[in-house]
Amino acid sequence: MSGDVHVLVVDDDEGVRQMIVDYLGDNDIRTTALPDGRGVDRVMAEDLVDLLILDLKLPGEDGMQIARRLRDDSNLPIIMLTGRKDEADRVMGLELGADDYLTKPFSPRELLARIRALLRRSRAQESVADALARVRAYRFGGWVLNVRLRKLTTPTGAPVALTNNEFNLLAAFLAAPQRILSREQLLDMSRMHNDEVYDRAVDVQVGRLRKKLEPQPGNGPPFIRTERGAGYRFTAEVEAVR
Repeated sequence: MSGDVHVLVVDDDEGVRQMIVDYLGDNDIRTTALPDGRGVDRVMAEDLVDLLILDLKLPGEDGMQIARRLRDDSNLPIIMLTGRKDEADRVMGLELGADDYLTKPFSPRELLARIRALLRRSRAQESVADALARVRAYRFGGWVLNVRLRKLTTPTGAPVALTNNEFNLLAAFLAAPQRILSREQLLDMSRMHNDEVYDRAVDVQVGRLRKKLEPQPGNGPPFIRTERGAGYRFTAEVEAVR
């Protein structure tokens, strides 16, 4: 995950920019650094950017505005930086589309670890998104998940309402049936992630999804089986309708 990775850094603190450029360069990650947001669109138009490190407070267009604008048409992973420890800023940054958040001063080693984690997550999401783009629906045990309409129907044709997280989680399972998926993989594949979401969130979402897929426990084998110490496995045969 190095060598071909390009990170864009936008921070008005020259010392911070240079530290990031030097450390990422030492780890074989190509970096472009800008002192403000004026060159962001140009860099992204001229070159492929894999991840953006964005300071919250910038002269001119600030980090919040840049993140909001980019999120309108891009899923580019964003790590937000700030010199303040205000929780409201952190929450607002995440709500506006940042994927992670670091408070200055920070360890460059921690930054590198978060970059690598976000890139792994992004690539897992892309693989699921690619699969969904080629599939119109999934059928399993008489159930149908219409991917284009994001609708789930029972074997009798009754609709079942799904939250966004539940749809993404079910789609992740259906894209990899019969495979054991760890909680971390499910977090990555289903996009159920932010600074406050951890493994237990997967257990909660799986429990809710189970209740919707299996309203009468004991009536046939479960679709989602817990693999102790490993994660979960979707047990039904799945047909992808293309």
